[in-house]
Amino acid sequence: MEDLVFMLLRFLHFLFGITWIGLLYYFNFVQTPFFGETDPAVRSGAIQKLVPRALWWFRWGAMGTVIFGLLYLLMWWAMRLNYAMTPWTVAIFTGGLMGLIMWANVWFVIWPNQKIVIGNATAMAGGAPANPAAAPAGRRAALASRTNTLFSIPMLFFMGAASHYNLFNEATPGGITGWLVVTLIVVFLVEANALIGTQGVTKKPLDSIAGTIHSGLALWIVLVVIIKVTLG
Repeated sequence: MEDLVFMLLRFLHFLFGITWIGLLYYFNFVQTPFFGETDPAVRSGAIQKLVPRALWWFRWGAMGTVIFGLLYLLMWWAMRLNYAMTPWTVAIFTGGLMGLIMWANVWFVIWPNQKIVIGNATAMAGGAPANPAAAPAGRRAALASRTNTLFSIPMLFFMGAASHYNLFNEATPGGITGWLVVTLIVVFLVEANALIGTQGVTKKPLDSIAGTIHSGLALWIVLVVIIKVTLG
């Protein structure tokens, strides 16, 4: 029964996660370039009718991923590892940290700002003047979405590494502290760029798909090096 519960939690975590990340990639790799090339009338119609549907599955996919992932993590860590800091724990905590930040971006940055954009498109279709807050809201939502895409690359690696790649052999208390402190600093600096960064150079890598992917790969390498240096 215990094995069945763990399997069901992992299955639901994967199912919701595929829904979430799949839509994240759709928004960034398909929809955004399409909106940049299409005419205003088509874009307005899509924002009013397509985007709300996609965002519903997007945000609830994120919610389910986090709920079932946290249940699995806490139960496995307690029942199978007795709260030990093993390579599995470090890998899951590293990926899970980025996953939680991504979830927060969805619910507290992307969705509130997208509601402004959707409301503006609906109002303008009815003849109302443009809402001056819509453009900055769209920019903020897009930047948070690109940051989530960036985070998804190392996040998925560490989730897989927990079961398939041994990042180190034995942790020391000093090594765990070093890993945790440096990882938190690096990850929150990346997130700060999404929340409070200026319109200048700090955001330019995320203005393109290639820049976002390269930044995600760079963060992946940095986080692996942090673990190797502090715990290796």
